[in-house]
Amino acid sequence: MKKYTLDWNTYTELARTAVAEGAVLLKNDKETLPIAPGATVAVFGRSQFNYYKSGTGSGGMVNVSYVTSPLDALKECADLQVNESLLKVYEEWVEKNPFDKGEGWAGEPWSQVEMAVTDSLVEEAASASDVALILIGRTAGEDRDNTADPGSYLLTDIEEELIKKVTKAFAKTVVILNVGNIIDMKWATDYSPSAILYSWQGGMEGGSGLVDVLTGKITPSGKLPDTIARSIDAYPSTKNFGDADKGIYQEDIYVGYRYFETFAKGQVLYPFGFGLSYTDFAHEVVKAAEDGGVITLEVAVRNAGKRSGKEVVQVYVEKPQGALGNPARALVAFEKTMLLEAGERETLVFKIPVTEFASYDDSGATGHKSSYVLEVGTYRLHVGTDVRSASPAFDYTVDALRVIETLSENMAPVEPFARMKATLGEEGYELAYEDVPLRTIDVKERCANELPADRAYTGDRGFRLADVHHGKVELDVFLDQLTDEDLACIVRGQGMNSPRVTPGTAGAFGGVSDDLEAWGIPAACCADGPSGIRMDIGTKAFSLPNGTLLASTFNLSLMEDLFEMTGLELRKNRVDTLLGPGMNIHRNPLNGRNFEYFSEDPHLTGRMAIAQLRGMHRVGVTGTLKHFSANNQEFHRHDIDSVVSERALREIYLKGFEMAVKEGEARSIMTTYGAVNGVWTAGLYDQNTRILRGEWGFDGIVMTDWWAKINREGEAANKYDTASMVRSQNDLYMVISQPDANPFEDNTIASLAEGELTRAELLRSAANICRFILQAPVMERTLGLHDGAVEVIGQGEASEEDLDFDVAYQHVDDGGSISLRDVDTSTGSTHVFAISIDQPGMYEVTVTARSHAGELAQMPVTLFANNTPSATFTFNGSGGELVTQSAQVFFLNQHNYLSLFFALGGLEVEDMTFKLSDSFHMKNV
Repeated sequence: MKKYTLDWNTYTELARTAVAEGAVLLKNDKETLPIAPGATVAVFGRSQFNYYKSGTGSGGMVNVSYVTSPLDALKECADLQVNESLLKVYEEWVEKNPFDKGEGWAGEPWSQVEMAVTDSLVEEAASASDVALILIGRTAGEDRDNTADPGSYLLTDIEEELIKKVTKAFAKTVVILNVGNIIDMKWATDYSPSAILYSWQGGMEGGSGLVDVLTGKITPSGKLPDTIARSIDAYPSTKNFGDADKGIYQEDIYVGYRYFETFAKGQVLYPFGFGLSYTDFAHEVVKAAEDGGVITLEVAVRNAGKRSGKEVVQVYVEKPQGALGNPARALVAFEKTMLLEAGERETLVFKIPVTEFASYDDSGATGHKSSYVLEVGTYRLHVGTDVRSASPAFDYTVDALRVIETLSENMAPVEPFARMKATLGEEGYELAYEDVPLRTIDVKERCANELPADRAYTGDRGFRLADVHHGKVELDVFLDQLTDEDLACIVRGQGMNSPRVTPGTAGAFGGVSDDLEAWGIPAACCADGPSGIRMDIGTKAFSLPNGTLLASTFNLSLMEDLFEMTGLELRKNRVDTLLGPGMNIHRNPLNGRNFEYFSEDPHLTGRMAIAQLRGMHRVGVTGTLKHFSANNQEFHRHDIDSVVSERALREIYLKGFEMAVKEGEARSIMTTYGAVNGVWTAGLYDQNTRILRGEWGFDGIVMTDWWAKINREGEAANKYDTASMVRSQNDLYMVISQPDANPFEDNTIASLAEGELTRAELLRSAANICRFILQAPVMERTLGLHDGAVEVIGQGEASEEDLDFDVAYQHVDDGGSISLRDVDTSTGSTHVFAISIDQPGMYEVTVTARSHAGELAQMPVTLFANNTPSATFTFNGSGGELVTQSAQVFFLNQHNYLSLFFALGGLEVEDMTFKLSDSFHMKNV
């Protein structure tokens, strides 16, 4: 039996290194950084205390045992002194101005109120300090976008005044941005601080990694994964961002630097791929040749400075304009050096297939519609350390048009709009527009002609899924035994907090009923998310740096090593797939969920996802790529229709997914909440079957996002049309509470009876689900091939928690109660238990208790439902008589993990009663 060991020290060190390598240094005048040993540091900004480890929503809800803030790390640094006088002022102010957590989902403000500083306070700090640090904090997240307002994308007046006053008083000022994605940077020109550092959101080791950079323990080597423009209005997507119903992708393939380097260089403050170091590097292309359709570049990199460091070499292609039009630059390769000491050199070798230069013809302008082509002309490779500084290195000439791959029209738009197109004029690239090519085929008819062949129901022949694993029977033969009801059930995922898998996780799939379990199909487990494992019962996990930060490292080997550790943590918690990496493109800086995603560039996005998958695959678990596809706005995400050309989809928004499937061997994908060109992606046949499976060869599972909508083209979207979902080969509807009871009243069985859905289509999805399970750790445990144990060594309280994987549920009828007579109610104690209810909804929860304390005594008891504080019952002394306290608590799920926290001892608790006040039907949401 294979032994798995998770070294928490290694995990921590890899994450800390990622934080440091992902920090992007944009400016460093006057040798401000690194901070000299022995210096006194004046720290401004409340983010020194209230550090944002991640953004909000499912991608950030990781329970941690600690978060190292910048202030924590500075205090622990023996080489620096923190200005204690200034710190005391901030401590007193923060105590009077506590952190605002907001209320409810997406209710947290994107920034906190900042302390206004007086000239005298700043001058006093400057007289006693060598350098000033100004921390600016921002969060954002699921279900709510940023806005182009102060306190969100823009700085507040108080923040601007803070930077203005401090930079005026201090000779050396470092502005540190604790943010999920880029923010407005006009202030960098207006106030000119001597140093600027994007530290992003670094997870639980964020402060430590940041201070490693500030002190020079690690030389910064991060590069911008996005273009920073002069204003939000400079981004071509801004004018079509934020609509409630429709997003027109008028910029087409000209996203981020593809737009700016082609049409608007003057609008750029900091170009894509840019990032400074504490040392200097020189690079030289020592070999450039093409052989057999592969271009080999050898680039010698020398550390020409005085400090050790790493450098990132980037390769861009400039294509001929031809009939299609192309951006001035497109990233085709990058690599990071090892740590080079002063004077040391390394030669990086790039092997780039010329097929990577192909453009997709969605109009037939080249005479080859629905094909990737190389048009006639010169393909020039540029090599450098950012998109702007890259210089010509090799020319590859195409003498006659070459068709690289002939495909078919898929996901084409049906709504007319004019898209951007580059043309080559006398003075360079010029911006033009052309009508977008519209759909020309009957997708419904094509789908009907491509249905799988029918197979007969055989009944129980004695085969179980274990027999498939052992090679005794083919998967199809096994599945032919299942009833229609079994097949309708297996395409329903269970959750959240399914009792069949790890407590507190997002969902279960596969064996989600007793009948399916009887066939030997175990329930696989999935858990959020890109920033670490979310477990809503409060189980601690490792909080990872956010996606933008990880992309900024440009370090693929580091990503593999880090996510091997995450894979081991998944194994430890019996999670088969992490709901991540997030792979959507940073189409616009205002997308609230950009922190989960990597970059404006599809190549960088794809490479990062491949590395993370490979790391997890080393230990037998995997990730779920999300959100497939064109999920680039949170506002009205359930309703938004992304209207986008097929070329932009294939070259920008699908490209990273394609790379992760073909090279990263992805096994699981999640579709979006919204639509692409009129069809909600949970039922988008062109995407989920023709492109993903037919063109890319994917044979894993596709799941919906949680409680997603589905539609048939031209009809309103809903949560019950699972027939359309299955037909598209989106295999799993995530999630419902009782899959065998069909509480959403989905139409799977009815559509079978009416001939709208075939049994063969259900069998196809069942096969995808079982194929995934056969490769997952849950199957190893089911077969007794592995006991699921992962030895944890090293530091970290979270790694040593014992989790009860077989927690027992107590069923509560409407009006029923749970006895709490033997509960420890001493000060600071917690009692954890699990309940199942028949109907989600609002409940009147009543606690009965007594106390012999005096009547003025106050004994608060807080009820946490699925790790969310839901009610506080404040009891007074009752003279030993039983009294009751009631509160309204909403339960979204059938299965719920509850905990009671006793802030002060002295209560004797009798029971807790649950009375349904108002039922809730997810189908009608």
